[in-house]
Amino acid sequence: MKHLLYSALFPLILFVLSGMAHRSVAQGQKKRPNIFICMADDASFPFMGAYGTDWVKTPAFDRIAREGLLFMNAYTPNAKCAPSRSCLLTGRHSWQLEEAANHSPDFPAKFKTFMEALDEHQYWVGHTVKGWGPGNPGKVGGKRRELTGKAYNGRTLTPPSTGISKADYTGNFRDFLDQKKDVNQPFCFWYGSIEPHRDYEYASSLRAGKQPNEIKQIPAYWPDTDTVRTDMLDYAFELEYFDQHLGKMLKLLEERGELENTIVVVTADNGMPFPRVKGQAYEASNHVPMAIMWKGGIQNPGRRIKDFVSFIDLAPTFLELAGLNQQMAGMQPIEGKTLTDLFNSAKNEGVNPLRDHVLIGKERHDVGRPHDWGYPIRGIVKGGFLYVRNYETSRWPAGNPETGYLNTDGGATKTLILNGRRRGEKTQYWQMNFGKRPTDELYNLQNDPDCVKNLASQTDYRRLMKKLRTQMEQELRSQGDPRQAGNGAVFDSYPYSGEVNGFYERYLNGEKVKASWVNDSDFELFPVPDKLN
Repeated sequence: MKHLLYSALFPLILFVLSGMAHRSVAQGQKKRPNIFICMADDASFPFMGAYGTDWVKTPAFDRIAREGLLFMNAYTPNAKCAPSRSCLLTGRHSWQLEEAANHSPDFPAKFKTFMEALDEHQYWVGHTVKGWGPGNPGKVGGKRRELTGKAYNGRTLTPPSTGISKADYTGNFRDFLDQKKDVNQPFCFWYGSIEPHRDYEYASSLRAGKQPNEIKQIPAYWPDTDTVRTDMLDYAFELEYFDQHLGKMLKLLEERGELENTIVVVTADNGMPFPRVKGQAYEASNHVPMAIMWKGGIQNPGRRIKDFVSFIDLAPTFLELAGLNQQMAGMQPIEGKTLTDLFNSAKNEGVNPLRDHVLIGKERHDVGRPHDWGYPIRGIVKGGFLYVRNYETSRWPAGNPETGYLNTDGGATKTLILNGRRRGEKTQYWQMNFGKRPTDELYNLQNDPDCVKNLASQTDYRRLMKKLRTQMEQELRSQGDPRQAGNGAVFDSYPYSGEVNGFYERYLNGEKVKASWVNDSDFELFPVPDKLN
């Protein structure tokens, strides 16, 4: 009887609590804050001006950092577009998201996003160009789900290079704001740039006035050549384009009197689209730039936050500031921790002792291995070290050579490294970027941020490595990671949503399957040994 009575009253209780939450927020400020997520597509820490990188000019990002908070240790749990965005939208790690742990999945119906929840609670919600994806978001009531709200993509312009989108991001944002009829209604908007995602118009940066010698240091896993430097500058050119639209959007909010009560979050879904970065699990893969400004809410702006934060912390932050919790929002349990403790503090670090590490990992990203298998990894970043566990070391980390190393986007740097191996020149770069890996990897991020000196086999580090692995596995088990329960194969069993599913078998059987994100020259015509001498 009690159960029946509770079931009958539960919807009413939620309704009343939701109304109370909304009223309490309204009493504390004019209205609930606007939420503005600005997502660059493939950008690594520390390549923004505010972090001291001078060959990338990002005045808008730098302003957000100066007038808000600059995060020194922000990480995505999974360094690939779809799973990274899935984590941010749900507040859960990728290994807690079933199919959505993978790239280009069928998004599970059970997982509601915070933007869907805000839409249900009187927020004006939308996005431009790239929200969640790639993949199949599924349907609700016979209609395609809008995981990041309605799309505003009607306006175009002539971009400065062929590699840059024709989308008028700022014009689309203006349309979104113009269509909001109630001036008191808060909004949530996702600016989904597709820059600096590949492909690039090679040397477009040089034609715009950049010079290869502007870059002070090349990562140790790439050869230091003009080709690589030019490729990096082309990346910078596109990242700067993202920042230019960000600046225009901030100006638009200022003109409308909306900036004061808008939480602006600027970040990137994963690291830059270069070999050994995007789609992997090294420091440059998961460590992303992040700055947050909220003029009407963040205390003591201008701080550099050294505490570790994860993408999964954003969803609970937005819900809390909107006057909701996970139950009111109708979402699955959230693993992330709200960032409001950092907003309200005067400190740069040590605000929350639990923010001393992050977990990272991956399952299947792009196809290109037999049976569409992934390359499963789990890792932990803590105390200046990165520990990585590779679970299927017989597989190729970046995808099979004969099918073009499909988990590394095509580009000038990739081509240079592949051609070097084919000529027998500087083959160590191929090994670092495309070769097979050991089960355990351990890196001192203070001395070796490029993660090229694996300490896992050194006796002096065995105790530390065991400690990190133990903590990582304990937390993964508590989070219900199937791989820790011996059921990791479930991730390989989920279908790849897209026209290139089953790529490996189809390609080797002679079918002309087009993988548009790589170059034809990426495909190896002759067998490649597991490890080069």
